[in-house]
Formats: sequence, C-alpha cells, structure tokens
Amino acid sequence: MSLPIRTIAVVVVTYNSAHLLADLVGSLPGGLAGLGWRLVVADNASADDSVATARRLAPDATVVETGRNGGYAAGINAGVAAAFAEDPDVDAVLVLNPDVRLEPDCVTALARELVFGVGVAVPRLVDAEGRLIESMRGAPSLVRAFADAVVGANRAGRVRWAGEIVADPAEYERGQDTDWAEGSTQLISAECWRACGPWDESYFLYSEETEFHLRARDRGFRVRFAPAARAVHLGGESTTSPGLWALLVANRVRLFTVRRGRVQGAAYWLMVLARECSRALLGKQTSRHAVRTLVSPRRMSAPRGPEWVASA
Repeated sequence: MSLPIRTIAVVVVTYNSAHLLADLVGSLPGGLAGLGWRLVVADNASADDSVATARRLAPDATVVETGRNGGYAAGINAGVAAAFAEDPDVDAVLVLNPDVRLEPDCVTALARELVFGVGVAVPRLVDAEGRLIESMRGAPSLVRAFADAVVGANRAGRVRWAGEIVADPAEYERGQDTDWAEGSTQLISAECWRACGPWDESYFLYSEETEFHLRARDRGFRVRFAPAARAVHLGGESTTSPGLWALLVANRVRLFTVRRGRVQGAAYWLMVLARECSRALLGKQTSRHAVRTLVSPRRMSAPRGPEWVASA
C-alpha cells in the first residue's frame, strides 16, 4: 500500500539540548526510512552550543533561532512556520523532543495511520530502560479528576473511563484512537495543522499538546495510537522539579477551565487541590509547591514563562 504521506518536516525544539542531539539526529534516517524529510531545529535561546551542534550534525537542516525562551509551543510554531515557508507542499509535521530516539521505520508506521480523518498519529514509547511509557490519555473530566484524587492516577487508569492516564499495558498492544497523547513524538498531517492553526503559546510548557489534540478532535480529526511505530523517550524533570510540577498542575486546571467554564473549572480545581494536598501530607515536595500555586490567585493568573517556573 502506498503511503498517504511522502514529505515530512521534522521539527525539533531545543533549549540547552546540545548533549542530546547526536543520538536524535542519528536515529532520524532509520526512523524515516522511505520518506522524504527535512529537519528544522527551532532553538529557544539556548545558553549552550545547541545551535552550533545542530549545524554541525545536520548541515542541511534549517536552524531557526527564536531569540527567546518562549516555551515549547512557541518553538514548534516557529519551526513549522519555517518548514511551510520553505516547502508549502509538506504533507505532515513530525514534532520531536530532543530526547527522543526513533526506532527503525517508526515514522513510516505513523504515516500509514494518517488516513480516514486521522490528524495526529503517535507511537508506542519506552524509556531509556525499555519500560513502557503510558502515553495515551483520556480527555480531562470531573470524573477522572475525582478518581485520580481518591485512588491515584495509575489505579484509576486501569479503568478506561475512570482515569486520564491509560494505565493498562494491554491497551498499548493494539492500535486505537485516543483523546490525546504525550507530545514528545507525534506526526501531524498538514491538513490538520492548517485546520487547527498554531499551538497555543500561552501554556509555555505542559498542556500545550493536550490543547492541540483536543482542538483537533473538536474540528473532526482523530488522534491515533500506533503500536507498530516505536520510539524511546528519555523523559523529563516534571515529576522531580517542584517548579515544573507546579506548572504542569496549574496548566491542567487552566486548560480544563478554558474548555469547560468557570463553574466546572472550580470543581476541577478543588479535586486537583485535594489530590496535591494528600500527596503533600505524605512529604512530596513537588506537591507542596503545587498546593502553594493552586491557592495563590497571583500565581494561577500569572503569564507562564521561565520566570514563572523559577519562582515556583
């Protein structure tokens, strides 16, 4: 069967990522085997030699220096804008974190999924030790927030309708639609991108992929999990950094409120606060920071940015 996608813009956002680029760039030819592709690196004002490293490792790549750390969504938007300006006929955009390593034929398998209304395709992810990353998610809801607060995300996620995280390993053995998915590795059709528009830069970090995937579904596109497509994601610091965890939690509440209104948003805030309070009582520093953020009107209404994280 011929592939519906032939030309792909690979967009990578870097921020002090020089040490990650060699392995990422080395994995691209195998992961994109049989496809036409071009690499675009959008650098968010790195203090290390990310730009020089990208140019050395991939001399044919387009490197966009944004001049500021405007967040992940801002970097993606800058990279995609450059890609479409260079080639308006690009069929799809592959968004990658710099700490991703594609397995052979990963993107080829993703490209096969962009049919019958699928706007976003995501792979099966494992961490550096080969352990499954539970990357599929259900849309945020009051039921899921309550279950998360009462029994925890992983236990709730064993029941598909009850948890936001899809935590049953068996679910990752079959292809299926998902409400949204972890955003480190995703293939987005050009049709979907143009219909939905750029990612929402107001989130800075976390929930930007949630917002985009839910927006895509609002516009009639499907988000598809493809287990035959495989990649390694080394992972970030959100579960260990108090500032990043507070940002993740705050953005979850903000996104839900934007989509569902203030009344339901207040109920969602209360459930998330209860969850973080219970974890804080167990001694989790990340949850203590999240509680302080959730009860601070100034922090919850402040614009997201690197200063927000540093002061959390």
